[in-house]
Amino acid sequence: MLKVESLTKHFGKKVVLSDVSFTVNKGEVIGLVGENGAGKSTLLKILSTLTPIESGRILYNELNYQDNRFDLRKKIGFVPQDIAVWEDFSVEENMVFFEQLSWKKRTKKELRQLCQDMKLEHWKHKTSSLSGGMKRKLNIALSLIHDPDILLLDEPTVGIDLKSKTEIGAYLRHLAKSKNKLILYTSHDMEEITSLCDRIYGIGTDPFYKKFLEDHGKDVHVL
Repeated sequence: MLKVESLTKHFGKKVVLSDVSFTVNKGEVIGLVGENGAGKSTLLKILSTLTPIESGRILYNELNYQDNRFDLRKKIGFVPQDIAVWEDFSVEENMVFFEQLSWKKRTKKELRQLCQDMKLEHWKHKTSSLSGGMKRKLNIALSLIHDPDILLLDEPTVGIDLKSKTEIGAYLRHLAKSKNKLILYTSHDMEEITSLCDRIYGIGTDPFYKKFLEDHGKDVHVL
């Protein structure tokens, strides 16, 4: 279980997160919604250990983030909003390069299977030649090389075609339900959020998101 307790974050005098508390269980896909600037990306960066905790507490399986940062990093996969791949490398070269930096060693066969599971077939193709959807799939595949328990995704399907978006969503559901992964997912696509996520947390006070989700039969808990 991931447990967030009374998390607060300021940037200068601006309050980005205020007394945020929630829990996520393994096997769940949790959606984070809110207007631009509400603090969704900041929350994911804190959960990924890239941004330090200002006040409050985060626990994963009773391990305190502040005391076990190095060990917890091995359990976390983070997919940033910006695509972070080597454009001049092929898919294969990207996977092999990042595997060499990984906590967990994988064979080339395992790396290729990981891509195939996501319907990313262009193993030998230069990444710069791929569609936006294929690059997004590669971005996710790289984050899974070390087989993390927790997967944090910041708008991983923004700007891509419906087919790729659907395939990514199906794969994430598979990871959560069959592999018992704990997934947090941000998106501005409310249809995607309602179809993909088990539970939804709203960050900020904009009532639009709460009403939209309630109209579509989904509970949203405001953080």
